[in-house]
Parts: sequence; structure tokens; C-alpha cells
Amino acid sequence: MLSTPPIPTEVIDLTRLLDQNLPAYTEGAYSDPPFQMDTWCTVEEQGYKVSQLSLGTQTGTHIDAPAHFVAQGAELETLPAQALMGPYWWLDLNEHPDRWTDYNGQAILFLAAQHSNRVEISLEIFQRLLEVTCRVWLIACSVQVAAQEPFYFHRALAQAGKYLVEDLDEAQAARVRPGGELFALPLRLSGSSGAPCRVIVRQPPGG
Repeated sequence: MLSTPPIPTEVIDLTRLLDQNLPAYTEGAYSDPPFQMDTWCTVEEQGYKVSQLSLGTQTGTHIDAPAHFVAQGAELETLPAQALMGPYWWLDLNEHPDRWTDYNGQAILFLAAQHSNRVEISLEIFQRLLEVTCRVWLIACSVQVAAQEPFYFHRALAQAGKYLVEDLDEAQAARVRPGGELFALPLRLSGSSGAPCRVIVRQPPGG
């Protein structure tokens, strides 16, 4: 009996590399904890190598739980793993909404902005997107809502109970197209406002 050959796929890793060159978020006198990895023991000393990590919950490519911007908001462990994988709804924010593909019940909203790394959207468009049932949002650019304070986008998402994945590898994110699957798997932390995560897209090749 002949078996059906597997459908070829293209795998894209959207995760930024965690190393000493990764900048920490800074605003005025505030700064997130820097990423640091130090040798704890070596093969020569102990028979195996272990490193000690120091980093913040929003280091590198990460997910924000509502608790990141809302006091008493939902923390990371309340999001089930199945909400972090599956088909995504891909939208180019630089296109007019009339050109967006129809929403088909995907759990993940992937917001891109082709040929730019910063985009401003109207409050009306943002409110329309908030009505969609996607629980997890992923942004491949910096998103601002017109005439609102800088963190309005993030606060409104948190108040709506949405989870936000951000700080992707921008060069790799530019390769993502509609019609694929996304996997965003954070560290399984308890009582956390977020966590670094590995973000992978699987999509048909070419296009």
C-alpha cells in the first residue's frame, strides 16, 4: 500500500537570540533586568557543565500576560498550551482593512507591517480587532494607537484579557505569510506577568 508523501513545510524561527548583546528595555531611570549567563560549574570541575541565568520575564522574544499591565490581571499560567499553537490570522497593518483576509476562528492574531517596523492604527480599527475572539496576539512591529498614550495598545489588550507575544526577530518575521501555523511556547512559570518564549512558524514553502 502506497503512503501519501508528507506535505513540505518551511519552518521559520521568530525568536531573538538570548546573549550578552541583547538590550534591556529602558525608559528614563527605569531598566528591565539585563540578560546574563554565568558559568556555575564546568565539565573539568564537576563532570558536567551548568550555567546560571539572570533575566527578566519580558526579556527578548516574550509573552505578556494581562497581569503585566493590569493589577490583579490574569497571570501566565491561566493560558492553556493549546491557545499558543495552531493556525493564525495574518494581517498587514499597512494595508487597508478591506484587503484583509476573512477571520476564520483562528486562536492567534498575527499583526505584521510589511516594509516598516513601526505602525500607527486608528482607535476605530483597534477596537474592531479587539472584538475578534483571538486570545493571543503576536506583533511583528511596534504598534501605536493614534492620539493615545504610548502604552495604550498594551494596556487595552491586557484589559481585554489578551496575551501579547512581541520582540520578534524582525528579519525572520518578514518572511511569514498567511496560511501557516504558529507555536509560541513560554517557560511554564507560576504567578508571572510573562515569560521568554520560543516562537516558530510553519508554513507552505514558496510564495
